[in-house]
Amino acid sequence: MQILEREIIKALKVFINTRDVIVLHGARQVGKTSVMVYLIDELKAQGKNTLYIDLEDLRFVQLINNGYKNFIDYLEENNYLRKKMLYLFIDEIQYLDNPTNFLKIIHDHYSQKIKLFVSGSSSFEIKSKFKESLVGRTVNFELDPLNFKEFLLFKKSNIDFNKKSFTKLTEEELKKHYTEYIIYGGYPRIVLEKNILKKETLLQQIIDTYIRKDIKDLANIKDIFKFNKLLEILASQTGNLLNVVELANTAKLTRPTVENYLFLMQNTYILKLLNPFSSNLRSELFKTPKIFFCDTGIANLLWFKTFPKTIMGNIFETSVFSELLKNKNEHLFFWRTQDKKEIDFIIRKRQKIIPIEVKLTQAHFNYTSMKYFMGKYNIKQGICISMEIDKRKNKNVVYKYPWEL
Repeated sequence: MQILEREIIKALKVFINTRDVIVLHGARQVGKTSVMVYLIDELKAQGKNTLYIDLEDLRFVQLINNGYKNFIDYLEENNYLRKKMLYLFIDEIQYLDNPTNFLKIIHDHYSQKIKLFVSGSSSFEIKSKFKESLVGRTVNFELDPLNFKEFLLFKKSNIDFNKKSFTKLTEEELKKHYTEYIIYGGYPRIVLEKNILKKETLLQQIIDTYIRKDIKDLANIKDIFKFNKLLEILASQTGNLLNVVELANTAKLTRPTVENYLFLMQNTYILKLLNPFSSNLRSELFKTPKIFFCDTGIANLLWFKTFPKTIMGNIFETSVFSELLKNKNEHLFFWRTQDKKEIDFIIRKRQKIIPIEVKLTQAHFNYTSMKYFMGKYNIKQGICISMEIDKRKNKNVVYKYPWEL
């Protein structure tokens, strides 16, 4: 089966011949193994010496846990440490008892013979097991579910994203694709599956097998029913302000328990918290964040128990948040005043501030909050993201489709 080239591969290739240990992390089923296999195939085509090890195989976990020397002996016995550099790919590195020590030794003593690529599925486990002694030895990359451009690649669309404008016919095709992207999300296997019932079954398996099981094991959750209830409540509130007290009361959990579950959900790539924007950085730390699911397909299935026929406004906003995040807009915020003036997203790039409102249709956009914000921060132009656009510019606001982000 052909493996498609994800955008992250270009960034990984920059470091393919350095001494750094490449660490690729992200949720299960987002395609980390496929990215590794893509690189392996390219290296093999160049005549390079490669080896792939999956630590789901407990034999290799035991081999490495018994000491790096045993592992080196294994490589030598099987003739992997030939004169050529070995490009070694290890999947699910978090299963090791002490991955830090292993990676440190390979980097410090064997980097002339071994170039190491590793992946991990839980940033919580990776952060808890990786120590500061790896600083300067690793380069970290996070793999997300497909962004919309990758989604079109997987759907074998011929639309050229480098064009600055599209015909009405192409715009309608893009709307159709983006609607599908919002409803089903960006997990590669779900995107490739054509049958809707199969999509639902496969995504439910990701929820049951990976999301609920991983967190249950990590947090040693006793009352899985209450945790599942919390997860479903959160899905229905994606795009809303986080109210921990209300969540605790509704799910019948204590506030510290809810806060602990939220921490774990953030570190297992289920959801993200978006902080409010303020010119006073200190004040940002004390204001209520908004909550967003990382994948709209998962949010839909948890909320509605099936894929919806129509798009909810907060799910559309979640899809835009996800795209902004995947496009590496790290300084991303929202803005809200005490009298409830609100801007959905604020991007801060150096000294530039970009306000973004998200509405399903241009007709639903109210200029009041945007005008107030732009006046307060001396901004000349804002953006409104919408699926239905009549005019491209109005009152210092540029209207864009979500794929134009």
